[in-house]
Amino acid sequence: MPFLVLLRHGQSTWNAENRFTGWTDVDLTNHGVAQAMSAGELLRESDRNPPITKVHTSLLTRAARTASICCESLGCSWLPVARHWRLNERHYGDLQGMDKKEASERFGAEQVKIWRRSYDVPPPPLSLDDERHPCRDSRYSKVPSDLLPSTECLVSVLDRLLPYWSDSIVPDLLCGESVLVVAHGNSLRALVKHLDHISDSDILEVEIPTGMPLVYELGSDLHPLKAMALEERYLVGIEEVRRAQQEVASQADI
Repeated sequence: MPFLVLLRHGQSTWNAENRFTGWTDVDLTNHGVAQAMSAGELLRESDRNPPITKVHTSLLTRAARTASICCESLGCSWLPVARHWRLNERHYGDLQGMDKKEASERFGAEQVKIWRRSYDVPPPPLSLDDERHPCRDSRYSKVPSDLLPSTECLVSVLDRLLPYWSDSIVPDLLCGESVLVVAHGNSLRALVKHLDHISDSDILEVEIPTGMPLVYELGSDLHPLKAMALEERYLVGIEEVRRAQQEVASQADI
């Protein structure tokens, strides 16, 4: 039976500063490094899944470093790693780099809440000549320009993530690999929505904590074998998960 482990990167420097990060490439804090190490220890000690055999991650440093540190802690630094932009965080458009309080003062708290939490309303887009636009980043030089986002909402993330899920992660799972996906809050929320068939409205309340492995045991049809609350799928206690989820939600208080 295929096993899929989802892991949101450890705390980043802009997580700590309560800034909209998106595709901006920032590093982990010391706490984020410790979270990545702890995730590897949890996976090494868990009897809920077989050893990880393949890793997928985004092109952003905070996810790539989390994957590397987690695998080192797991004792498997040699594991093959596939990296792809489709696993990147949601692009926050013109909000990228802003402190969330600053954004509230500039655009209004209610408008920022709509942009952050709605399923299908994106923030204002970046212009192509803005230095924050991904077309100006060499790591995306081989990606067709019409695929690179200027802004995204959650449904946009789901639309660009699913081809990678189908074309790259699913074949690994069907070949018997135990797959670790290290990505971001919104790219993982999109994948969780797909796996658990969460409604467009209910997904708005789902928070993915940093540094906590989330485990799916899948059937041959790649649907979860067990129906359970999302909090029960983590490799830590439910109360710890809920505290961490509340911390993530409180980052948006503006």
